[in-house]
Amino acid sequence: MTNSLKVLLIEDDMIETMKLNRTVSKLQLKHSITEAKNGEEALQVLEQKDRLPDIILLDLNMPKINGIEFLSILKNNDTLRYIPTIVLTTSSNHKDLLECYKIGVAGYVIKPLKYEDYVEKIDKVLSYWSVNELIKV
Repeated sequence: MTNSLKVLLIEDDMIETMKLNRTVSKLQLKHSITEAKNGEEALQVLEQKDRLPDIILLDLNMPKINGIEFLSILKNNDTLRYIPTIVLTTSSNHKDLLECYKIGVAGYVIKPLKYEDYVEKIDKVLSYWSVNELIKV
């Protein structure tokens, strides 16, 4: 049985946000998506302890607090550290990949250029996490 996920998308590019929402709709998934434009805004969303997400999709290249800085803050918080965080980025930089796994990311997905490939990757990521037993923090 698959669960409906509460997803926090942290993405500063409005086109990428629209693409994810379009993909979820196209796949007819029942997940709820909360959006934050940067790490600072995401931290404000995460202050609402009664509405914490099941998973976080995190872009790396953002203003104010970049993805790696956000990930460090998240993983140093005793409550929030257990929320699976999947990096969704255009960066294929091996240094970024290593740093994210070192901090404790649950996955690192490179956004493909072709929309069909993007849909396929998002479907797999969300399907995987919707069958996992997730900790409710």
